Amino acid sequence: MAKIAFLGMGAMGSRMARTLLDAGHDLIVWNRTPERCAPLVEAGATQADTPRDAAAQAEFTISMLRDTEVSREVWCDPETGAFAGLPEEAVAIESSTITPEGAIALGEYARERGLSFLEAPVSGTLPQAENGVLVYFLGGEAETAKRAHDVLDPLAKAQHHVGTWGMAARMKLATNAILGVQVAAWAEIIPMLERGGMDIDLALKALSSTPIWTPNAPYITGTMQRSDFTPQFPVDLISKDFRYAIAEGGEARMPMTEAAKRLFARASEAGHGAENMTGVVQVNRD
Repeated sequence: MAKIAFLGMGAMGSRMARTLLDAGHDLIVWNRTPERCAPLVEAGATQADTPRDAAAQAEFTISMLRDTEVSREVWCDPETGAFAGLPEEAVAIESSTITPEGAIALGEYARERGLSFLEAPVSGTLPQAENGVLVYFLGGEAETAKRAHDVLDPLAKAQHHVGTWGMAARMKLATNAILGVQVAAWAEIIPMLERGGMDIDLALKALSSTPIWTPNAPYITGTMQRSDFTPQFPVDLISKDFRYAIAEGGEARMPMTEAAKRLFARASEAGHGAENMTGVVQVNRD
């Protein structure tokens, strides 16, 4: 079992940290709002005052943070940042969804200081984090990915080493862009069927027998049909990922992604930003 520092006790981070703790690892936790660490501390984790203090105690430091800017601050602040405390033999693992440029910058920052850095964003939401079936995209040195394999294993259904720093971020943005476009499409189709007087159960059963029915379609359509928008992947967060993806690919080259981004922006403006991504359907029901 390893000694692991986990930075970020948001919806995903807290569940990932708990899975690691349940797997028997020695866990140190940190969050900008310290109270969010309490459930993990009650379960046996140790709480640190700063990312630097957390990393200084650990063999592996993992972060799950909101965006590129927060990630840079948590890792690189010269006084409190995790890199300032990371032991030379330890491994830094960034699991946040950040820009490729942000991941490359973190890797270079670590390399300049003789530290090991692995980019490791995940595909999956809250149930996958709780049940240890996330899909990892790994960017960095193959040897670093190999060192981290057993630590990430309790969280992972699969681990894919996709290249150097920045490559894993591109894979994550591609995944979320495709997911978001699918959600946007269903957010048009479900209201269209409803307005036409269709029995939605019958319509979805028929559609499920066609090649267009993807593995995530039951979840997307089911939450829309039930109007159950309990946040698992909030509208505001996937909107941020659209912005990153379009900045990477270019607006003129990604018209479908840009159109989906505008739909999600409308949902945020209508007050649905904190709701689950499938809540965008409400814009088309109004």
